[in-house]
Amino acid sequence: MKMIHITLPDGTVKEYNEGVTGLDIAHSISQGLARKVLAAKVNGKVWDATRPIHDDAEVKLLTWDDAEGKSTFWHSSAHLMAEALESEYPGVKFGIGPAIENGFYYDIDLGDRQITDEELVKLEAKMKMLAQGKNPYIRKDVSKKEAIDYFQKKGDEYKLELIDGLKDGEITFYTQGHFTDLCRGPHIPDTGFIKAIKLTNIAGAYWRGDEHNKMLTRIYGITFPQQKELEEYLTMLEEAKKRDHRKLGKELELFTFSEKVGAGLPLWLPKGAQLREKLQQFLQRKQVEAGYLPVITPHIGNINLYITSGHYEKYGKDSFHPITTPQEGEAFLLKPMNCPHHCEIYKSSPHSYKDLPVRLAEFGTVYRYEQSGELHGLTRVRGFTQDDAHLFCRPDQVKEEFIKVIDLVLYVFSVFHFTDYTAQISLRDKEDRTKYIGSDENWNLAEQAIIEAVREKGLKSVTIEYGEAAFYGPKLDFMVKDAIGRKWQLGTIQVDYNLPERFELEYIGSDNQKHRPVMIHRAPFGSLERFVAVLIEHCAGNFPLWLTPVQVKVLPISDKSMEYAKKIFQLLKNTEIRAEIDERNEKIGKKIREAELMKIPYMIVIGEKEAEENKLSVRKRLHGDLGKMDPEHFLKILQEEVDSKKMFE
Repeated sequence: MKMIHITLPDGTVKEYNEGVTGLDIAHSISQGLARKVLAAKVNGKVWDATRPIHDDAEVKLLTWDDAEGKSTFWHSSAHLMAEALESEYPGVKFGIGPAIENGFYYDIDLGDRQITDEELVKLEAKMKMLAQGKNPYIRKDVSKKEAIDYFQKKGDEYKLELIDGLKDGEITFYTQGHFTDLCRGPHIPDTGFIKAIKLTNIAGAYWRGDEHNKMLTRIYGITFPQQKELEEYLTMLEEAKKRDHRKLGKELELFTFSEKVGAGLPLWLPKGAQLREKLQQFLQRKQVEAGYLPVITPHIGNINLYITSGHYEKYGKDSFHPITTPQEGEAFLLKPMNCPHHCEIYKSSPHSYKDLPVRLAEFGTVYRYEQSGELHGLTRVRGFTQDDAHLFCRPDQVKEEFIKVIDLVLYVFSVFHFTDYTAQISLRDKEDRTKYIGSDENWNLAEQAIIEAVREKGLKSVTIEYGEAAFYGPKLDFMVKDAIGRKWQLGTIQVDYNLPERFELEYIGSDNQKHRPVMIHRAPFGSLERFVAVLIEHCAGNFPLWLTPVQVKVLPISDKSMEYAKKIFQLLKNTEIRAEIDERNEKIGKKIREAELMKIPYMIVIGEKEAEENKLSVRKRLHGDLGKMDPEHFLKILQEEVDSKKMFE
């Protein structure tokens, strides 16, 4: 029998008989590991743990602790839900049922029937019963004719439409129990791994995301290997509801949306605008220190700009329709990204090797079309402002500049207490290169620069993801965990050899010859909208004093102390403290409660005694009464807290 060599992640090479599976490999290591293995990563591709391996390969065994393991678990759970649905609703038709960031969904067509929240509980019970059967997920290669015959007999036009886009030799079925589905896989070994189940939501979704197609029913769910993990997740969901940036944004008067303005186009209210401005000033100061030059570009650009950059070919469908000028026949796009504009700014004047790096920075608003069903508060919008910058440097400067940008991103994270993060190196797909532009040589240089920079920085938590690169270059994405354990993608840094070529950017080298600069794209916040949303939920709206829109609320007890209260209010404003005064004829208890609800860090209660003594009675949110103090002492406390950039308790 043919023997093959399996290389494990630690570099160990083991010899096995041809046809060994990931599960067999796990058993050869330990029975405890075998009980945890959900799938196997074979030469960078995720496979069923039970799928035979016929040639030498690099293999990583995936468990619940791996993102691909969770994804496989949740995709298998979608199939389990589909089996339960078919049992409870004979004749149901199925669209797609993928894993998502947290859990899974399946789009289904129930005909004239409706499914209710109460029925979800029955479906959960059915799924649990089916899971206990420990039915294996069985993969089968089928011909296109077999696949068509199967789903024609079943009467499922959605699967037939999917099959129509496939070729012979690339079609597989998966069966578990009494359910068979068209699926590429992979799947977990059997249903018995699924121990805890919660179906969370019912929504509508157009077939294939096209609003001209039929509206299907989308059922969301999540599963876990242990009941305890489900309970922890549900507790986190309850906390997330309290922290929801859409809820807090309304309560704290930060932003709003208007149907008349348009879906996905946020309107920043005065307090939200102040918050944005402070964030922008914070980063602008750091950028000036680091040698960045501010630029401003228009909100539209000629379509030829984006054809040159390659963005129109790759993302034209995600842009808004071109704006045409009937007088001159020109076509413009609402700006979907800033980098082509910055290339033209660089190109507007000659550069010597001594001038580089040139660092151009802009808080530039861009516009991208998102389907209405995918919009979500500030995290998914159609108009957003990127803290964008593009660095044009010599090849010998790339690594040093990249490291400096990493330092800037980490500084931002430290200020906002984002201490739990993973650095994800996003590279090209190993096989499918059709979605990328540029030469292999340039891609190899760019990927190597990122890998070396990350290695030199000694970042502790680093992953490599193939197929996640931008179409013009590899990137380093920072995946941040917030205060309740959810992951967000925030800062991003990208190395790009391709746009300088497409725009024919040049500098004169020390040899007096023309050379191409290398371009680094970076955005520590990502976008102001998304960053504000994540920040709101991270700190539950308890912004640090330096950032919060209203730092102090002046609360006069009665008209008798109003004059002194107004004097203190003016003093605060004169010293650039963001303050408000509550002049309403209300009881002081109500004024304090309302200031607490608005999460204002400090309150100054002023009565007749305070006015007579020229003192302030100071309250700190969540701490209570701090006692009386001189105005000058209070201002000193505020200034020290602002300067420290301390997060709120």
